[in-house]
Amino acid sequence: MIISHRRYRSLSAVFLAASILLLFASCQRTPTASNAPVKVAIIGGFMTTGMWEEVTAEFTRQTGIPVEVVSTGPKEIIDKAFRKGGIDLITLHSSDVATNLVADGLGVSMKPWARNELVIVGPPDDPAKIRGLKSGAEAVTRIAAAKAPFVEARNVGSQTVGARLWKLAEIRPEGDWIIRDDSPVPQRVVEFAAERHAYVIVGRIPMLSGKIPNAGMEIMVEGDPEMRRPYVVIEANLARRLGRNPEGARRLSEFLTSPSGQLTLSRFSERQGGNAPIFYPIEPVSFEHPKG
Repeated sequence: MIISHRRYRSLSAVFLAASILLLFASCQRTPTASNAPVKVAIIGGFMTTGMWEEVTAEFTRQTGIPVEVVSTGPKEIIDKAFRKGGIDLITLHSSDVATNLVADGLGVSMKPWARNELVIVGPPDDPAKIRGLKSGAEAVTRIAAAKAPFVEARNVGSQTVGARLWKLAEIRPEGDWIIRDDSPVPQRVVEFAAERHAYVIVGRIPMLSGKIPNAGMEIMVEGDPEMRRPYVVIEANLARRLGRNPEGARRLSEFLTSPSGQLTLSRFSERQGGNAPIFYPIEPVSFEHPKG
């Protein structure tokens, strides 16, 4: 069969258009390396405060790379999820859990990028007269001098900060005024302290969010740099085939520690109000737009 030149050109145009449409549809279905989402596991406080959504929205705005939260909650939960695979990046408090991810060869490039704060909570009548102090060490000094009841919470954060404050105060916490935390679950520690008219160190975020019921207790001491704990970010080890988007994970990690990422974090915290920010950058940040 002989096809005319005009007919041949018409068929060629149809085939070309069909090929372009198929190629476009294929690109729409399969994300490229540059726009595939970064799948992350994050500590619960990032979600409940809204911080993570705002910081990663700025990352996506600048890079075009979406971020997908696939696991959130306590460190034990997100650690387990990360170890199963399919997650590109994890961020949580600096701790043995985080360090072991790197030591076990599952994570790489661990670095700090933010801090949160713990506070001293106490009964409204404030028997040790510590309300409004900006030094945790001075506060525990007054608590010891008054022999006011003090609950030693059993979570890692409270123990770490508490040990630091007693060391700074050069006091060994001993005596019947020191009470071991025997609450049924860690989230009930403030209620446990309230029943004993005692002070206790807890995280600022769970107190403000209601995750830890306040039981009529009040924040007495906040805003002390010595009472902060760092968060770290860890990328999945490509050699262990845990994550699927190492380039996206690397770029997100770099953004979190960059001047732009730190500024976004600081601005979020400043807008929350209160007597102290919810989160702190790893270094003081100027609230000016980055140059360039």
